[in-house]
Amino acid sequence: MAERPILGISMGDPFGNGPEITVRALADKTLYDRCRPLVVGDRSSMAYALRTAKKVLDIDLTLNVVAGPEEGRYEYGTIDLMDLSLVPADRIPDTADEAEPKPFGVGACALGGEAAFRYVTTVIEMAMAGAVDATVTNALSKEAINMAGHRYSGHTEIYAHYTGTDKYTMMLAHENLRVVHVSTHVSLREACDRVKKDRVLDCIRIADAGCRALGIERPRVGVAGLNPHCGENGMFGTEETAEIQPAIDAAMAEGICIPEGKPTPPDTVFSKALGGWYDIVVVMYHDQGHIPLKVKGFVYNREEKRWEAVAGVNVTLGLPIIRASVDHGTGFGHAGSGRANALSLVNAMDCAIALANHRAR
Repeated sequence: MAERPILGISMGDPFGNGPEITVRALADKTLYDRCRPLVVGDRSSMAYALRTAKKVLDIDLTLNVVAGPEEGRYEYGTIDLMDLSLVPADRIPDTADEAEPKPFGVGACALGGEAAFRYVTTVIEMAMAGAVDATVTNALSKEAINMAGHRYSGHTEIYAHYTGTDKYTMMLAHENLRVVHVSTHVSLREACDRVKKDRVLDCIRIADAGCRALGIERPRVGVAGLNPHCGENGMFGTEETAEIQPAIDAAMAEGICIPEGKPTPPDTVFSKALGGWYDIVVVMYHDQGHIPLKVKGFVYNREEKRWEAVAGVNVTLGLPIIRASVDHGTGFGHAGSGRANALSLVNAMDCAIALANHRAR
Protein backbone atom coordinates (compact mmCIF):
# COMPACT_ATOMS: atom_id res chain seq x y z
CA MET A 1 0.00 0.00 0.00
CA ALA A 2 1.21 3.51 -0.78
CA GLU A 3 1.89 5.98 2.01
CA ARG A 4 -1.59 7.48 1.74
CA PRO A 5 -4.34 4.84 1.60
CA ILE A 6 -6.92 5.07 -1.18
CA LEU A 7 -10.44 5.47 0.22
CA GLY A 8 -13.35 4.42 -1.98
CA ILE A 9 -16.19 6.75 -0.92
CA SER A 10 -19.75 5.94 -1.97
CA MET A 11 -21.72 9.14 -2.64
CA GLY A 12 -24.91 7.98 -0.90
CA ASP A 13 -28.41 8.58 -2.18
CA PRO A 14 -28.06 11.09 -5.05
CA PHE A 15 -31.12 12.99 -3.80
CA GLY A 16 -29.94 13.09 -0.19
CA ASN A 17 -27.20 14.94 1.66
CA GLY A 18 -24.31 12.72 0.49
CA PRO A 19 -23.12 14.82 -2.47
CA GLU A 20 -22.92 18.10 -0.53
CA ILE A 21 -21.41 16.45 2.54
CA THR A 22 -18.76 14.86 0.33
CA VAL A 23 -17.88 18.22 -1.22
CA ARG A 24 -17.72 19.91 2.16
CA ALA A 25 -15.52 17.16 3.64
CA LEU A 26 -13.12 17.21 0.70
CA ALA A 27 -12.71 20.97 1.06
CA ASP A 28 -10.44 20.09 4.00
CA LYS A 29 -6.91 20.18 2.59
CA THR A 30 -5.48 18.18 5.49
CA LEU A 31 -7.43 15.08 4.40
CA TYR A 32 -5.27 14.90 1.29
CA ASP A 33 -2.20 14.76 3.49
CA ARG A 34 -3.54 11.54 5.03
CA CYS A 35 -5.35 9.72 2.23
CA ARG A 36 -6.29 9.55 -1.44
CA PRO A 37 -10.08 9.95 -1.63
CA LEU A 38 -11.98 8.52 -4.61
CA VAL A 39 -15.72 9.22 -4.82
CA VAL A 40 -18.01 6.71 -6.53
CA GLY A 41 -21.26 8.34 -7.59
CA ASP A 42 -22.87 10.44 -10.31
CA ARG A 43 -21.40 13.44 -12.05
CA SER A 44 -24.77 15.17 -12.25
CA SER A 45 -25.29 15.17 -8.46
CA MET A 46 -21.69 16.01 -7.61
CA ALA A 47 -21.62 18.89 -10.08
CA TYR A 48 -24.76 20.35 -8.52
CA ALA A 49 -23.25 20.00 -5.05
CA LEU A 50 -20.10 21.79 -6.21
CA ARG A 51 -22.11 24.68 -7.66
CA THR A 52 -24.11 24.98 -4.45
CA ALA A 53 -20.96 24.89 -2.30
CA LYS A 54 -19.45 27.68 -4.39
CA LYS A 55 -22.52 29.85 -4.04
CA VAL A 56 -23.35 29.18 -0.39
CA LEU A 57 -19.96 28.57 1.21
CA ASP A 58 -17.47 29.93 -1.36
CA ILE A 59 -15.92 26.47 -1.67
CA ASP A 60 -14.29 26.26 -5.09
CA LEU A 61 -13.44 22.70 -6.16
CA THR A 62 -13.46 20.90 -9.51
CA LEU A 63 -14.25 17.36 -10.63
CA ASN A 64 -11.82 14.93 -12.23
CA VAL A 65 -13.85 12.09 -13.75
CA VAL A 66 -11.90 8.82 -13.82
CA ALA A 67 -12.48 5.25 -14.92
CA GLY A 68 -10.75 3.74 -11.89
CA PRO A 69 -8.46 4.41 -8.92
CA GLU A 70 -5.31 4.39 -11.05
CA GLU A 71 -6.43 7.55 -12.86
CA GLY A 72 -6.96 9.66 -9.75
CA ARG A 73 -4.95 12.82 -9.18
CA TYR A 74 -5.59 12.84 -5.44
CA GLU A 75 -4.71 16.52 -5.16
CA TYR A 76 -6.48 19.09 -3.04
CA GLY A 77 -8.79 21.27 -5.12
CA THR A 78 -9.87 18.38 -7.34
CA ILE A 79 -12.40 15.69 -6.44
CA ASP A 80 -11.67 12.41 -8.23
CA LEU A 81 -14.97 10.81 -9.24
CA MET A 82 -15.91 7.48 -10.76
CA ASP A 83 -19.09 8.48 -12.57
CA LEU A 84 -21.54 5.57 -12.84
CA SER A 85 -23.96 7.76 -14.86
CA LEU A 86 -27.07 6.36 -13.20
CA VAL A 87 -28.90 9.65 -12.58
CA PRO A 88 -29.94 11.37 -15.83
CA ALA A 89 -28.68 14.92 -16.21
CA ASP A 90 -32.22 16.23 -16.64
CA ARG A 91 -32.97 15.18 -13.05
CA ILE A 92 -30.37 17.66 -11.79
CA PRO A 93 -30.59 21.44 -12.43
CA ASP A 94 -27.85 23.16 -14.41
CA THR A 95 -27.45 25.91 -11.81
CA ALA A 96 -27.54 26.23 -8.04
CA ASP A 97 -30.21 28.92 -8.00
CA GLU A 98 -32.22 28.82 -4.79
CA ALA A 99 -35.34 29.88 -6.69
CA GLU A 100 -35.04 26.90 -8.98
CA PRO A 101 -36.82 23.64 -8.10
CA LYS A 102 -34.29 21.15 -6.81
CA PRO A 103 -34.32 17.36 -7.16
CA PHE A 104 -33.61 17.13 -3.45
CA GLY A 105 -35.91 16.84 -0.48
CA VAL A 106 -38.42 14.71 -2.37
CA GLY A 107 -37.85 11.65 -0.22
CA ALA A 108 -37.06 8.07 -1.13
CA CYS A 109 -37.43 6.90 -4.72
CA ALA A 110 -36.41 3.82 -6.71
CA LEU A 111 -33.91 5.76 -8.87
CA GLY A 112 -32.08 7.06 -5.82
CA GLY A 113 -32.14 3.63 -4.21
CA GLU A 114 -30.75 1.87 -7.27
CA ALA A 115 -27.99 4.45 -7.67
CA ALA A 116 -26.98 4.38 -4.00
CA PHE A 117 -26.94 0.58 -4.04
CA ARG A 118 -24.69 0.48 -7.10
CA TYR A 119 -22.24 2.98 -5.61
CA VAL A 120 -21.88 0.73 -2.57
CA THR A 121 -21.41 -2.52 -4.47
CA THR A 122 -18.80 -0.81 -6.66
CA VAL A 123 -16.64 0.28 -3.73
CA ILE A 124 -17.02 -3.20 -2.21
CA GLU A 125 -15.84 -4.82 -5.44
CA MET A 126 -12.83 -2.49 -5.64
CA ALA A 127 -11.87 -3.20 -2.03
CA MET A 128 -12.21 -6.97 -2.50
CA ALA A 129 -9.94 -6.69 -5.56
CA GLY A 130 -7.39 -4.65 -3.61
CA ALA A 131 -7.87 -1.57 -5.80
CA VAL A 132 -8.74 0.60 -2.77
CA ASP A 133 -7.47 0.22 0.78
CA ALA A 134 -10.70 1.05 2.61
CA THR A 135 -14.31 2.02 1.91
CA VAL A 136 -16.35 4.88 3.34
CA THR A 137 -20.11 5.18 2.86
CA ASN A 138 -22.45 8.14 2.84
CA ALA A 139 -26.07 7.61 3.86
CA LEU A 140 -28.53 5.63 1.80
CA SER A 141 -32.25 5.13 2.30
CA LYS A 142 -33.33 1.62 3.30
CA GLU A 143 -36.76 2.38 1.90
CA ALA A 144 -35.31 3.54 -1.42
CA ILE A 145 -33.06 0.52 -1.99
CA ASN A 146 -36.00 -1.77 -1.27
CA MET A 147 -38.12 0.24 -3.71
CA ALA A 148 -35.40 -0.53 -6.26
CA GLY A 149 -35.75 -4.25 -5.55
CA HIS A 150 -32.76 -4.80 -3.27
CA ARG A 151 -33.98 -6.55 -0.11
CA TYR A 152 -31.47 -5.40 2.46
CA SER A 153 -32.04 -3.60 5.74
CA GLY A 154 -28.94 -1.43 5.37
CA HIS A 155 -25.28 -1.09 4.48
CA THR A 156 -24.15 -3.70 7.00
CA GLU A 157 -26.18 -6.47 5.39
CA ILE A 158 -25.10 -5.44 1.87
CA TYR A 159 -21.44 -5.63 2.89
CA ALA A 160 -21.93 -8.98 4.60
CA HIS A 161 -23.59 -10.46 1.50
CA TYR A 162 -21.10 -9.14 -1.06
CA THR A 163 -18.07 -10.15 1.01
CA GLY A 164 -19.45 -13.57 1.98
CA THR A 165 -19.26 -12.77 5.70
CA ASP A 166 -21.34 -14.72 8.23
CA LYS A 167 -20.12 -13.27 11.54
CA TYR A 168 -20.15 -9.49 11.66
CA THR A 169 -21.51 -6.62 13.68
CA MET A 170 -21.96 -2.87 13.60
CA MET A 171 -19.69 -0.69 15.72
CA LEU A 172 -20.65 2.90 16.47
CA ALA A 173 -17.92 5.17 17.76
CA HIS A 174 -17.53 8.75 18.86
CA GLU A 175 -14.19 9.67 20.35
CA ASN A 176 -13.54 7.03 23.05
CA LEU A 177 -17.12 5.75 23.29
CA ARG A 178 -17.59 2.62 21.18
CA VAL A 179 -20.43 0.09 20.99
CA VAL A 180 -21.13 -3.09 19.02
CA HIS A 181 -24.56 -4.63 18.62
CA VAL A 182 -25.87 -8.15 19.07
CA SER A 183 -28.76 -7.17 16.75
CA THR A 184 -29.59 -4.05 14.77
CA HIS A 185 -32.37 -3.68 12.19
CA VAL A 186 -35.05 -5.94 13.62
CA SER A 187 -38.09 -5.31 15.79
CA LEU A 188 -37.54 -4.92 19.51
CA ARG A 189 -39.54 -8.11 20.09
CA GLU A 190 -37.24 -10.05 17.73
CA ALA A 191 -34.14 -8.39 19.19
CA CYS A 192 -34.90 -9.98 22.57
CA ASP A 193 -35.13 -13.39 20.93
CA ARG A 194 -31.71 -12.89 19.31
CA VAL A 195 -29.89 -12.56 22.63
CA LYS A 196 -28.27 -16.01 22.53
CA LYS A 197 -24.96 -17.19 23.96
CA ASP A 198 -23.28 -17.91 20.61
CA ARG A 199 -24.21 -14.53 19.11
CA VAL A 200 -23.19 -12.61 22.24
CA LEU A 201 -19.86 -14.47 22.29
CA ASP A 202 -19.27 -13.71 18.60
CA CYS A 203 -19.89 -10.01 19.28
CA ILE A 204 -17.52 -9.98 22.26
CA ARG A 205 -14.81 -11.55 20.10
CA ILE A 206 -15.44 -9.12 17.24
CA ALA A 207 -15.42 -6.16 19.66
CA ASP A 208 -12.06 -7.26 21.05
CA ALA A 209 -10.60 -7.74 17.55
CA GLY A 210 -12.03 -4.40 16.38
CA CYS A 211 -10.32 -2.52 19.19
CA ARG A 212 -7.04 -4.27 18.43
CA ALA A 213 -7.41 -3.18 14.79
CA LEU A 214 -7.60 0.39 16.08
CA GLY A 215 -4.31 -0.10 17.95
CA ILE A 216 -5.67 -0.86 21.44
CA GLU A 217 -3.37 -3.62 22.68
CA ARG A 218 -5.45 -4.95 25.58
CA PRO A 219 -9.10 -3.97 25.01
CA ARG A 220 -11.46 -3.82 27.99
CA VAL A 221 -14.89 -5.00 26.92
CA GLY A 222 -18.08 -4.07 28.78
CA VAL A 223 -21.18 -6.20 28.17
CA ALA A 224 -24.58 -4.62 28.70
CA GLY A 225 -27.49 -6.56 30.11
CA LEU A 226 -30.80 -6.76 28.29
CA ASN A 227 -33.28 -6.33 31.14
CA PRO A 228 -33.63 -3.66 33.86
CA HIS A 229 -31.03 -4.25 36.59
CA CYS A 230 -29.73 -7.17 34.49
CA GLY A 231 -32.83 -9.13 35.38
CA GLU A 232 -32.36 -9.14 39.18
CA ASN A 233 -31.46 -12.84 39.16
CA GLY A 234 -34.46 -13.79 37.09
CA MET A 235 -37.11 -11.49 38.55
CA PHE A 236 -37.24 -9.34 35.38
CA GLY A 237 -35.95 -11.83 32.81
CA THR A 238 -33.49 -14.68 32.45
CA GLU A 239 -31.41 -13.68 29.44
CA GLU A 240 -28.53 -12.47 31.60
CA THR A 241 -28.14 -15.74 33.49
CA ALA A 242 -29.08 -18.12 30.66
CA GLU A 243 -27.33 -16.50 27.67
CA ILE A 244 -25.15 -13.46 28.42
CA GLN A 245 -23.20 -14.75 31.43
CA PRO A 246 -22.22 -18.02 29.71
CA ALA A 247 -20.93 -15.98 26.75
CA ILE A 248 -18.90 -13.78 29.09
CA ASP A 249 -17.44 -16.83 30.85
CA ALA A 250 -16.40 -18.35 27.51
CA ALA A 251 -14.83 -15.09 26.32
CA MET A 252 -12.85 -14.65 29.50
CA ALA A 253 -11.62 -18.24 29.22
CA GLU A 254 -10.18 -17.21 25.83
CA GLY A 255 -8.29 -14.33 27.46
CA ILE A 256 -10.63 -11.47 26.54
CA CYS A 257 -10.68 -8.78 29.21
CA ILE A 258 -14.17 -8.15 30.62
CA PRO A 259 -13.36 -6.15 33.77
CA GLU A 260 -16.46 -6.94 35.80
CA GLY A 261 -16.83 -10.51 34.61
CA LYS A 262 -20.60 -10.17 34.33
CA PRO A 263 -23.26 -8.15 32.49
CA THR A 264 -23.46 -4.48 33.44
CA PRO A 265 -26.88 -2.84 33.92
CA PRO A 266 -27.74 -0.85 30.77
CA ASP A 267 -28.51 2.31 32.75
CA THR A 268 -24.92 2.58 34.05
CA VAL A 269 -22.76 0.87 31.43
CA PHE A 270 -22.34 4.00 29.29
CA SER A 271 -21.46 6.27 32.18
CA LYS A 272 -18.76 3.75 33.08
CA ALA A 273 -17.56 3.64 29.46
CA LEU A 274 -17.29 7.44 29.35
CA GLY A 275 -15.41 7.24 32.64
CA GLY A 276 -12.78 4.98 31.11
CA TRP A 277 -13.88 1.59 32.49
CA TYR A 278 -14.21 0.07 29.01
CA ASP A 279 -12.77 0.57 25.53
CA ILE A 280 -15.91 -0.82 23.95
CA VAL A 281 -19.38 -1.97 25.03
CA VAL A 282 -21.34 -4.91 23.62
CA VAL A 283 -25.02 -3.90 23.54
CA MET A 284 -27.99 -6.16 22.98
CA TYR A 285 -30.04 -4.23 20.41
CA HIS A 286 -30.08 -1.23 18.06
CA ASP A 287 -31.31 1.65 20.20
CA GLN A 288 -29.49 0.49 23.32
CA GLY A 289 -26.29 1.49 21.52
CA HIS A 290 -27.47 4.19 19.12
CA ILE A 291 -29.11 6.46 21.69
CA PRO A 292 -26.05 7.10 23.91
CA LEU A 293 -23.77 7.53 20.89
CA LYS A 294 -26.06 10.10 19.30
CA VAL A 295 -26.70 11.93 22.56
CA LYS A 296 -22.95 12.44 22.75
CA GLY A 297 -22.19 13.03 19.07
CA PHE A 298 -25.21 15.02 17.86
CA VAL A 299 -25.27 18.58 19.24
CA TYR A 300 -28.14 20.95 18.40
CA ASN A 301 -27.92 24.70 19.02
CA ARG A 302 -31.40 25.65 20.13
CA GLU A 303 -30.74 29.41 19.94
CA GLU A 304 -29.43 29.31 16.36
CA LYS A 305 -31.72 26.38 15.43
CA ARG A 306 -29.00 24.38 13.72
CA TRP A 307 -26.85 21.32 14.28
CA GLU A 308 -23.43 22.29 15.56
CA ALA A 309 -22.17 18.74 15.31
CA VAL A 310 -23.38 15.51 13.74
CA ALA A 311 -20.44 13.37 14.75
CA GLY A 312 -19.78 9.67 15.03
CA VAL A 313 -18.71 6.74 12.91
CA ASN A 314 -20.38 3.47 11.93
CA VAL A 315 -17.89 0.65 11.27
CA THR A 316 -18.76 -2.88 10.18
CA LEU A 317 -16.49 -5.29 12.05
CA GLY A 318 -15.73 -8.84 10.99
CA LEU A 319 -15.42 -8.11 7.25
CA PRO A 320 -12.38 -8.95 5.09
CA ILE A 321 -12.36 -5.30 3.96
CA ILE A 322 -12.57 -1.99 5.83
CA ARG A 323 -15.87 -0.14 5.94
CA ALA A 324 -16.53 3.06 7.88
CA SER A 325 -19.64 5.19 7.47
CA VAL A 326 -21.41 8.33 8.52
CA ASP A 327 -23.68 7.89 11.52
CA HIS A 328 -26.74 9.74 10.19
CA GLY A 329 -29.42 9.47 7.56
CA THR A 330 -29.98 10.95 4.11
CA GLY A 331 -31.58 14.16 5.36
CA PHE A 332 -33.96 14.32 2.40
CA GLY A 333 -35.86 17.23 3.92
CA HIS A 334 -32.80 19.49 4.03
CA ALA A 335 -30.67 18.12 1.18
CA GLY A 336 -29.52 20.46 -1.56
CA SER A 337 -28.90 23.51 0.61
CA GLY A 338 -25.13 23.05 0.71
CA ARG A 339 -25.08 23.48 4.49
CA ALA A 340 -25.22 19.86 5.65
CA ASN A 341 -22.76 19.04 8.44
CA ALA A 342 -19.78 17.00 7.19
CA LEU A 343 -18.22 16.13 10.56
CA SER A 344 -19.45 12.54 10.61
CA LEU A 345 -18.01 11.88 7.14
CA VAL A 346 -14.66 13.37 8.18
CA ASN A 347 -14.76 11.16 11.30
CA ALA A 348 -15.48 8.12 9.12
CA MET A 349 -12.61 8.93 6.78
CA ASP A 350 -10.23 9.37 9.70
CA CYS A 351 -11.34 6.01 11.11
CA ALA A 352 -10.88 4.30 7.73
CA ILE A 353 -7.41 5.82 7.42
CA ALA A 354 -6.43 4.55 10.87
CA LEU A 355 -7.75 1.05 10.14
CA ALA A 356 -6.02 0.95 6.74
CA ASN A 357 -2.70 2.10 8.16
CA HIS A 358 -2.93 -0.39 11.04
CA ARG A 359 -3.73 -3.21 8.59
CA ALA A 360 -0.78 -2.22 6.42
CA ARG A 361 1.56 -2.35 9.42
